[in-house]
Amino acid sequence: MARNQNKESHPDYILAGIIALLLLWGIFQVGTVSFPFSLEKFGTPWVYFFHQILMLGIGTGLGFFVFRFPIKGLKKWAPFLFLLNLLLMVLVFLPKIGVEIGGARRWLNFGKFVIQPSEFLKITFILYLAAWLSGKSFSERKEKFKKVFLPFGIILGILLIVLLAQPDMSTLGIIFITGSLMYFISPTPWWHTLFCLGAGGGGAFFLIKTAPYRLARLLVFLHPETDPLGIGYQLRQALIAIGSGKIFGIENGFGIGLSRQKFGFLPHPMTDSIFAIIGEELGFFGSILLISLFLLFAWRGFKIANQTLTLFEKLLSVGITSWIVLQAFFNICGLIGILPLAGIPLPFFSYGGSHLIAEMIGVGILLNISRKLKS
Repeated sequence: MARNQNKESHPDYILAGIIALLLLWGIFQVGTVSFPFSLEKFGTPWVYFFHQILMLGIGTGLGFFVFRFPIKGLKKWAPFLFLLNLLLMVLVFLPKIGVEIGGARRWLNFGKFVIQPSEFLKITFILYLAAWLSGKSFSERKEKFKKVFLPFGIILGILLIVLLAQPDMSTLGIIFITGSLMYFISPTPWWHTLFCLGAGGGGAFFLIKTAPYRLARLLVFLHPETDPLGIGYQLRQALIAIGSGKIFGIENGFGIGLSRQKFGFLPHPMTDSIFAIIGEELGFFGSILLISLFLLFAWRGFKIANQTLTLFEKLLSVGITSWIVLQAFFNICGLIGILPLAGIPLPFFSYGGSHLIAEMIGVGILLNISRKLKS
């Protein structure tokens, strides 16, 4: 009797453990960072903490749902979910439910809940692109420019228009890089991806050149000393926070919850800048530990992608893994001065419901795929 070459049993326990560690650490970190802001605004130190726990609960519920949902069903529903998400992206421009913060219209107000559709766009786009590319025949992917590459460019063009109107350059960047990587491994001719990357680089140059505030951000990134109290202030304070942590963090390794920068010095300590607080409280050791967890996440995610049974599952695994790891990479590199700051949340850590729920849906799908792999 031929031995069964496929296995379907438990999910990847190592990946599940990595995700659990990231989530527990993230919730704890939000609690320690947010208490002074919660105390000042609400008179109690735990409002933001319990709100994040609520969002984690919702995300866990949805993550478990997609974990149990048939993979073929996800492929079937992918176009509908993507179109629904695009509709929500357009609704942010309506005056009654669209919310504008800091000159950007990225949020929808539904009474007690405010959601950011662009965060969910990352996972619905990955789902749709994986379903669409895997639905093409081998000959279409290899030979038909007008049946594969041209529609792919049109999809990216639509997202470009919607995201620039908000504007949300960070989400656009994540989607473009993740989509290009998925397109490259689908497989398709290498020159398609090369052309796409070249067009993306040219487009990024044009967008920076024609928008004064983007150009100013880039110039300050290259020369932060030119505006230390303006655009360069966040980077300056982040570097101060990380530097003060030294090897094991402030207070000789006993600095958990004792950050000084969160008390009005470092902008956005609960959200975009939370890695700098980790560096301050836990030092180089804590920072390396966090980066290592994301590298382990990448290892398990790409290992799953390499053992999948179908092209759809492979593309989905690569897309989800790339999205989360790239987002962590851009966030951390921005705060240590390697890349320009882009306002990207740190996955599983930054305060905020939309990105956390979207990430939980993503890892739920990834764990679902890991239950059925090649032996």
